[in-house]
Amino acid sequence: MRNPLSGLALVVVAIVALIVVFGAFFTVDPTEQALVLRFGQPVRDLIGAPGLYAKWPFIDSVIYIDKRILDLDETRQEVLVADNQRLEVDAFVRYKIADPLRFYQSVGSIAGANAQLGGMLNSALRRTLSEASITDIVRDKREALMGDIRDQVKVGAERFGLSVVDVRIKRADLPPENSEAVFHRMQTERQQRAAKFRAQGSQQNQEIKAEADRKVTVTLANAQQEAEQTRGQGDAERNRIFAESYGKDPDFFAFYRSMQAYDAALKNGDKNGESRIVMSPKSDFFRYFVTPTPTAPAGDSTPETQTVK
Repeated sequence: MRNPLSGLALVVVAIVALIVVFGAFFTVDPTEQALVLRFGQPVRDLIGAPGLYAKWPFIDSVIYIDKRILDLDETRQEVLVADNQRLEVDAFVRYKIADPLRFYQSVGSIAGANAQLGGMLNSALRRTLSEASITDIVRDKREALMGDIRDQVKVGAERFGLSVVDVRIKRADLPPENSEAVFHRMQTERQQRAAKFRAQGSQQNQEIKAEADRKVTVTLANAQQEAEQTRGQGDAERNRIFAESYGKDPDFFAFYRSMQAYDAALKNGDKNGESRIVMSPKSDFFRYFVTPTPTAPAGDSTPETQTVK
């Protein structure tokens, strides 16, 4: 008959054997590096390649160190810049664990590393940005300022076995109360600039209109002067032609002038279309009604009424 104690002993031995076997081996992931310690001291070189490894169970311990690029996204903090204004700044740090043993001995964990880097980042931000203006931080010297902050954090991080890859300022804003005041000031400046542009436009408009009116006046004056000159030349030419015509045929010229006189005297009639002239029909004025080549008759002083229609 089998002893039940021997069966229990076998089970215990098997369990202990499994514990020893599982405690003697460990695996390293591709994203990690392993540090094997014996009583707190490293017993072999850093393990950086992924795979299965052995160690002394219950004596050796394995510390896994992340070998990827880690990030610290610092909370927004308020700093005082050169022009004595407050600025709210968001920044972040990208870093790697360059010396795992020093990292383990100095900070022990990623949380401890983040705490140390956060303090160094805050100090570097305040030290660097306190000597820069808002314009430098936002636009003119942003890259140079971030480079200076990165160098300061990088030097401090080396003490903890960390290698800083990059430091960046994500956002730099004025506090809400200052932003409102700056917005109103910018709005006032824009309104003043718009009023200035409108005044300049109105002035230019008046100048253009005045210049156009001046040109119109000059053009009309020149045109009127030329018209008067042309009219005078036409009148002179007409008088010359009349004079030549009179010299060539005085009778025809007298007949022509008489026809013009008839037209001028008789063209304005009354409402019935009749023109009335009180004059002797034997007057020299009507001599062409008798014959086209009349001789001047003796004047008859007896006035009669002649109606011409």
